[in-house]
Amino acid sequence: TGVFTWTPTEDQGPNSYSVAVRVSDGGSPALTDTVSFTAMADGTAADYALLDRFERQHAAGLGDRIMNTLTRLDDSLGGYRITRLEHSLQSATRARADGADVDWVVAALVHDIGDELAPFNHSEYAAAIVRPYVREEVTWVIEQHGVFQSWYFAHHLGGDRNRRDVFADHPWAPLCAEFCARWDQNSFDPAYRNDPLESFADDVSDVFTRPPYDARFTDAGPARLMS
Repeated sequence: TGVFTWTPTEDQGPNSYSVAVRVSDGGSPALTDTVSFTAMADGTAADYALLDRFERQHAAGLGDRIMNTLTRLDDSLGGYRITRLEHSLQSATRARADGADVDWVVAALVHDIGDELAPFNHSEYAAAIVRPYVREEVTWVIEQHGVFQSWYFAHHLGGDRNRRDVFADHPWAPLCAEFCARWDQNSFDPAYRNDPLESFADDVSDVFTRPPYDARFTDAGPARLMS
């Protein structure tokens, strides 16, 4: 942001003037840089090196985009006594209050982030977002939480509430059931005091600035929600 001002001289008097403003962020690559090709088959090594720099620059802002996307959940699916953003905050606040580590807190915060663009596969959508950055068991729980959560309501709609039984022998099935019981199915309470979204900004930044698919962060850990 910035302010441009100009005060005409007495001689310039009342008149109309055209002003051209060129803005540069001084970054590398410059925002005006583009590739040479119109079909990817024609791209050069220099073209793809340029795109790689742009992609890394774009990826660095993922945490901020996650936070912005969460705010849109405030005007999402209706019918509940709280908004989807409030539900997400309540889930994450409960995880934080239970002493969960940052992976679980952020996972709880974003577990329903797909409601806006992937209403019929929101669990897989959220899992795809966190997969490069968090432990394997956290990703698995987020990916399957929709199945496990349906235990609470599917039978009321003529569905099978026991769909989760297909995972009965999976080592992380109890973890997913506990995630839903402790932090998801009960997080629709308008009287619960949620931590504000901005209080999770550092946690979100911590997770989404990690090197993607780095085994130090993505290898499976102990199968428990709380440290």
